[in-house]
Formats: sequence, C-alpha cells, structure tokens
Amino acid sequence: MPGRIASIDALRGLVMVLMLLDHLRETWFLHVPVADPIDARTTLPAVALARLVVSLCAPIFVALTGVAAFLFGTRHTLAETRAYLLKRGLVLMVLEVIYLSELYWGVASPTLWLQVIWCSGVCMIVLAALIGLPRPALFAIGLLIVCGHNLLDPIHLQPDQPFFAVWAMLHQRDVIALPLGLVAKTTYPVLPWIGVIVLGYAVGPWFLPGVTTRTRERRFLALSCLMLVAFAVLRLANGYGDRPWFAVEGDALRTTLSFLALTKYPPSLLFLLLTLGVGALLLVALERMRDASFVSALAVFGAAPLFFYLLHLTVLRLLYHGAAAIWGETQGSVFGVASYGWVLVWYAGLIVPLYWPTAWFSRFKAARRDIEWLKYL
Repeated sequence: MPGRIASIDALRGLVMVLMLLDHLRETWFLHVPVADPIDARTTLPAVALARLVVSLCAPIFVALTGVAAFLFGTRHTLAETRAYLLKRGLVLMVLEVIYLSELYWGVASPTLWLQVIWCSGVCMIVLAALIGLPRPALFAIGLLIVCGHNLLDPIHLQPDQPFFAVWAMLHQRDVIALPLGLVAKTTYPVLPWIGVIVLGYAVGPWFLPGVTTRTRERRFLALSCLMLVAFAVLRLANGYGDRPWFAVEGDALRTTLSFLALTKYPPSLLFLLLTLGVGALLLVALERMRDASFVSALAVFGAAPLFFYLLHLTVLRLLYHGAAAIWGETQGSVFGVASYGWVLVWYAGLIVPLYWPTAWFSRFKAARRDIEWLKYL
C-alpha cells in the first residue's frame, strides 16, 4: 500500500508557500482592493500577476485532498474512510468558525468568514457520502459539476427568498444573516469545489504502486494538455465558462491580464481548467525533480498543511496588530505599506522562520502515529 508520495507533498507544499504571499497581501496591502475577477484596466500589474499565481492554491489543494482521501482508503475500510472524512470535515468547519474567522478579521468582528478551510470541510463530508459509487460515476459527477455549474450563474436569490442561505453556501457568494447580530460571508461557495474534490478522488488510482511513474506522468501530461487546450479554446470563443475578456487599446500587458482574469468565487469552469491544468504540469515537474533539495523542503510544508495554515495566519495577525498598535492606521482605516514591494520583502523574510516549526510538527506527527487526534491536523 502507498505511503507518503513526495510529489504530492511537494505540490501541496508549493500551494501553502504561494498562499502565504496572498495572505501577506491581505495583511499589509488590504487598502488596495482586488476585485474578482481583477479589473485589468485599473489593477496594479504586479498585484494582478501575483494574484494569478496564487490562484493555483485552492484548486490544487482541494484536488489533492481528494487524492489523499483515496490513498487513505487504500489502507482502511470504506466505513473507516467515511468516518475519517466526516470527522476531519467537521474539524475543519469548526476551526474556520471558532478560530480562523475571529483570528483573521479581528476579535471584535461579528462576521464568520466561510473560506477555504470551511469549504474543504464541507467537500470532505460530501465526498464521504459519494466514495462508495463506482469510479465512472464519480468522474461523471465531478465533470458534470465542474463543467456545468456556470449554467446556474443566472440564478440569484434574495435574502427574503426560500433557500437563500442554502444557495449562498452552494453557488452564490453572499452574506447570510445569523442570530445575535452575526453574519456569515460565503466566500467559498462549495458546489464547484465538490466537483474538484470528487475528480481528485477519481484520479487517485493513478498513484497506486502498480502504476509506474512514467505512466502516471504521461497521464497527467495528457490531462494537462486537454485542460489547457480546452481553456484556450473556450476563452478565445469568449462565451461560456466565465465573464468575457476584452482588449485594452495600446496595452498588451493589460490585454493579457484581461484574458487571464478569471472568477474564483465561485470558481468558473475556465478558472478550474487553467489552474488545474497548470497544477497537473507542476505535479509532473516535481515528480521528475523529486531528489532536489527544494522539493524536499516543499514536501515539509505539504506534510503538515493545516498546521502551517494555522501558524502563518496566527503570525500574520500578531504582526499586523503589533504594527497597528505602534504606527496606527497608515492607509485609511487600516495599517498598510505604501508599496507592494514591501509585501515581497515580508514574503522572503518569513519563509524560513515558518519552515522550522512546520518541520518540527511534521516530524512529530510522523513519529507519534499513536496519538489519534494528530491525523485530523
């Protein structure tokens, strides 16, 4: 049975390292808003390009969660796998609501932000209900959701309409009023992500020991080419799959940014084709370079992704509140830096300090498999 696979851990680790860049922007550069999709005519090109790179994070992370669920199932019964997915999903949802929302947006905030950790938890619970289906059925369900969910875009419910809260969590990014003056913001509507995790689970058998590395690489290269060609064809047609793009007269860079400006909340078909297509290429590249030292370093982050996620957000909040206490509100109502270059400086300065505790936890988790609750982190 397969153990940890270096290329999966490395790709997951790359996602976590890139995620740090986006969260640094949201810490020090929040006063410069980034629309979804970006407005190619007004967005700073450096921010737009960084946003494009970090767009890889959520799709790859959710797809690899599906792969990991399949590999977990090769070592456990169907009932045990379902129980694990259910428990892990609930843990993630609780962490998002009681820790990450207050941590990331301030203790006094009345807002519950249902973001990627919440979304991953919901997806795991749904996957738990589906994993008993035949593999062709899983492929069909995943493809139907990913390729067809944009047909639902015209459906927009109002807060006073029936099923508004359910629809807001499934497909309509919105705000749900809760008791006691709380509100929940459905940053990550879950329906398309359910399709992604199901497809990740369905390709899980490609990582079984009986599949040679060369065969696996060939399959992922073919899959990548298929997705990227489909993206190019649909985007050039400027019809189904996302909002239309446009040419910015006299500015080739902004025209390119417009072509690549894709909707993440919820993720459009074109967004998923591009990001997962690139993700498949990255997986092959990391597998071919698996003996390189930087791949081993990335795998450390990827072996303890939830720990790193909680750690870096905690550190960023402490840094932000410390800076705000010392210098006050430097950019309107928030503390912020004047140049995006300072975001990159912080990024370079935090990678190594965050690596050390993550490496420690990764080793601790691997050494103490007798501690049952560790597997949920």
